[in-house]
Parts: sequence; C-alpha cells; structure tokens
Amino acid sequence: MSKLYVALVGLPASGKSTLAKRIRDDFVDEGINCAIFNNGELRRKIAGPASTESSWYAPDNSEGREIRERIALANMQEAKKFLSEGGDVAVLDATNGSRKRRRLLEETLNDHPLLFIECLNEDPVLHEACIRRKALLPEYASYSEEDAVESFKARIAYYNSIYEHLDEEKYYLCVDTMANRIMAERPMEGSPYYPAIRELIVTTWARELYLVRHGQTEFNAEGRIGGDPLLSEKGRMQAAQLAEHMKDTRIDYIFTSTRRRSGETAAFLAKTRPDVRIYALPEFDELNAGVCENMRYEEIRETMPEVTRGRNADKFNFCYPGGESYAMVMQRVLRGLRRALFLSAGAPTCIVGHQAINRVVLSMFMRQRTEDIPYMFVPQNQYYRIECTPRVRLVKRIPYLAKKV
Repeated sequence: MSKLYVALVGLPASGKSTLAKRIRDDFVDEGINCAIFNNGELRRKIAGPASTESSWYAPDNSEGREIRERIALANMQEAKKFLSEGGDVAVLDATNGSRKRRRLLEETLNDHPLLFIECLNEDPVLHEACIRRKALLPEYASYSEEDAVESFKARIAYYNSIYEHLDEEKYYLCVDTMANRIMAERPMEGSPYYPAIRELIVTTWARELYLVRHGQTEFNAEGRIGGDPLLSEKGRMQAAQLAEHMKDTRIDYIFTSTRRRSGETAAFLAKTRPDVRIYALPEFDELNAGVCENMRYEEIRETMPEVTRGRNADKFNFCYPGGESYAMVMQRVLRGLRRALFLSAGAPTCIVGHQAINRVVLSMFMRQRTEDIPYMFVPQNQYYRIECTPRVRLVKRIPYLAKKV
C-alpha cells in the first residue's frame, strides 16, 4: 500500500488537532501505522513560555518567525523519517496558512503524495468555545482566563493577516470541521486513504452518547402539548429511577434544553456526578406548537380541525400556526447536536431532550425516512445509547423501568 502525507491547514481554533487525532485513531484501529507531527507541541518544548505571548506570532517578529520555520522543517524531516522507517500515513498538524509554507511542504515532502486539508470553523459559538478551551492549556497557567482569551485572539489575528486559502495545491479538501461538511475538494484519485479520510470527515462522531427523554409532566398526563411545565410526581420518580439505573455509567457532559422539565431531569443525573458539566442549549427546545401551545389534542381537533387535518396529512412538513414543523426543527437540532458533540470532545455525553427533538436526533444516526421521523418511538421509560464512527454505527434502546410508567 502506498504512503501518504496529510498536511492540515487552518487558523488556530479551527479544529485541526481534533481532525488530526480522528485520522490517526481511525487509521490505527484499522492497522495502519499513522502518526501526528504537531508544530505546537514542538514549539512549546523549544521556545518555552516566550512563545505563549501573542507578539511572538507577529509577522514582523523575525526571531519568532525563524524559530517557527525551524520547527516546521524539523517536523517535516521527522515525518519523512517516519514514513521511511515503516510508517504509512504522516499527519502534519500546523497552521500552514501561507502559500510559501505550503510550497515548502511540497518541496520537502516530495517522496510520497501530499494531501492538504483546510479546516474552517464557521460556527461562531463553537469558535469562541475553541478559543476558551485553548485558554485553559497549561501554557496559559500564569494568565487569567480572560487575558488568555484575548492573547489567543491576538495570535489568531496575526495568523489571519498572512492567511491564504487553498487553491493552487495539487490535492486538497476544504472542510467545515464543525458541520462535518466538505466545501471544496481536489480529489486524490487512486489513493486508498483518500476515501477513508473523506468518510471520517463527513461522519457525525459519537463514541458514547446517551439520549434521554425528560420525565413525565402534568401536561403529558393531561395530553397537553408544549409549554414549560415542571415534572409531575411520577416524572420525578422516573428521573430518580433513571439516575439509579445509570449510577455506574460514566457521563462527563449533560446537554439539556432551556425548558424546566429537561433541566429538572438532568439534575437527578448530576446528583452523583459532582464534576459533570451541564449546558442548556436552545437548539434542543421542544418543537414550538405556536397557537396550539398548552392545548389538549382534543381541543385542537374541536376548535381547529384544519390543524388536525394538516398535521395528519403530512406530520413532518406540517407547521403549527405561529410555530414550527419537524422540517424546520431539523436544522437547529443538527446545529445543537454538532455543538454538543464538539464541546464534549468525545467524552461520554448525555442529551436530555424532548419527544420531537429526540426523534430528530435519532433520525440523524438511523438515516430514517423523513415521513417516518414524527412517529419514531421515544418512550419515557427507556433511553438510547448511540455509538457512531466510520466503522461502528450502533443505536440501542435500553429500558430503565420494568414497565411503562
């Protein structure tokens, strides 16, 4: 099998290192000898604390520029050595933002094919989250969090002043790393690695995701839709039994909607997990029923028969007057799912959602037909465990009560 260099391209906080690790981990699992050569790690060893200062990255800082060039060349040589000594794929994780640097890569790594992958972070919320995560690195230990954030943003600005997008390179992929979407490509025909890399880029990764529906509310018992009710006594019992059932399950992150019933259910799970991180995302709010919010289904049938007829005719595309349809909800739920999976960085994660929202989340992993999504089974006495990588696609429904309550 032929060998391959992969050179990542992108501004800081664009998801390069996350993608590099996915490529390495997936290839290693397949028995492919793959290694990462990260310029940042080498920079911290060679240049030390001085390289944390944003001014070190200024284009007119000749000392910083010379050290960065030496580091880049050193990693190129290490990558060449790795492939010459039995390695299969070498991933060079660095900004590589200028055409000058990329020409140097092409000239130096000329013994095997070279694929460039440009990473773009198009989500402003996740871009800010990426920066704040970087601000927690050990190299910023002497900074306050806000000072670290400002310093890192200044570093990005310096890189951005010399940044040039991919265009002239022989083989490349341009990727929205937060949306798992390929925006442009110049394919590497005949490479056994190219389709594998492409597949893992467009796959929504979830190594250990638990999808839970909130406990029963009085609205559920009365057949009312929407609103923002608290859990009923039965709902609190369900949440307590769910927490007991999952007490030995590792959960590092919990994502809820902004609705009280979702947060209340999550609180039971958090009681025995003092270090769990909880985020409330509006993207996971239940489908908005508009003028029908808080109404019983029989009230809607009696007072708005046209709503019932329209909903029964095409439940996926039907939009409540002043509200939403499943079709409309799809995009915001997908955005929320991507944000949750990115923020949790592969750690065991739980989403405490609602019936319609959980149906949409499930459909993204089960590739359900749109007309069937509004009828997917999402009971309040069971939860789903989801694992999704390029090699594994598992969706399992797990009961936590002996019978429906």
